[in-house]
Amino acid sequence: MLAMERSKSIVRLRKKLLKSGNYSLYLDIWHNKKRKYEFLKLYINQATTTQGRILNKENLLLGESIRSKRQLDLKKHQYGFRKEFKMDGNFISYFKQLIDEKNSAGTNHGNWSSAYKHLLAYAGELVPFREIDVDFCKGFKKFLINEVRTKSNNPLSKNSQHSYFNKFRACLNRAMQDGIIPYNPVKAVPCIAAETPVREYLTIEEVRALVKSECRYPVLKRTFLFCCLTGLRWSDANKLLWRDVHKESQCYRIKFRQQKTGGLEYLDISEQAVELMGERTIQDERVFKGLKYSAWLNLELQKWVMRAGIDKHITFHCSRHTFAVMQLEMGTEIYTVSKLLGHQNLKTTEVYAKIVDSKKREAMMNIPLINL
Repeated sequence: MLAMERSKSIVRLRKKLLKSGNYSLYLDIWHNKKRKYEFLKLYINQATTTQGRILNKENLLLGESIRSKRQLDLKKHQYGFRKEFKMDGNFISYFKQLIDEKNSAGTNHGNWSSAYKHLLAYAGELVPFREIDVDFCKGFKKFLINEVRTKSNNPLSKNSQHSYFNKFRACLNRAMQDGIIPYNPVKAVPCIAAETPVREYLTIEEVRALVKSECRYPVLKRTFLFCCLTGLRWSDANKLLWRDVHKESQCYRIKFRQQKTGGLEYLDISEQAVELMGERTIQDERVFKGLKYSAWLNLELQKWVMRAGIDKHITFHCSRHTFAVMQLEMGTEIYTVSKLLGHQNLKTTEVYAKIVDSKKREAMMNIPLINL
């Protein structure tokens, strides 16, 4: 039986007892009648706590995943004993290469660049792929949570931590797909949970109050109200050109590529939105000419909001939240709202549905008591 097994390509996950009483996981590989061991730098500890038992279970699952990958590679004749993964390559350079790809593709790379900056601060400019193990991944996660500070010396928000660590995870996934590393050690490290952000928005009555109030910069007023009626981000409204605006049958349509995702969007807009764009000029001129993003503009926006008697901290992006909430309150189906906003995932839009549900509950609680 043993001789028969040795004629096949077989990979087994085994445990080696250490002096500490813990176990080290390794692969016992039979291939071409030769034997090879591969230690995975994964350990099973003498767990006495729930967290320790969970970690042991995660390490066993990861070890089994690696074993399955090795077995599949052997069957495909891709993993021989002379086969070497490109483990000496620089992970940091590879990460930077992915950022450049996203930049050239026109997709959002801001979060990738920020993640890269923090990765450099954590590990330096030279980290061979063979040094990226579970401990390295855990260390970067702790670095984002405990060490990184914003310009105002505050810890990163949970959502920023979540985003940057996910970019790190995605880069390692890509490296595994490219055949650079045999497995992804970050799979053994739990994600950083994201928090649902507070989305401030305006009611229809508050938008009407803004229409009646004076704003120091008319272009700011027109653009903000336009975004309330269309759901466009500031970046997309700012770069909108007249050649992107088309008259089709009985309505106007704008065609644009989202600055954030790079996705091409077609959006039919209302007569009120058309009116806010103003008089049409040459094709390659911006619709909202003279609009410039700055701290001064945000200050003027807040002053305009205060003149309208609105006691909320409103940023330009709140116009997009306002559009989403107004659509849902008017009964527009959530899938349609998601498409209007250009969301790639319906879960992103569901946050607004929760806001509308809370408003419905609030309305029900306002019913006056009656004598029964």
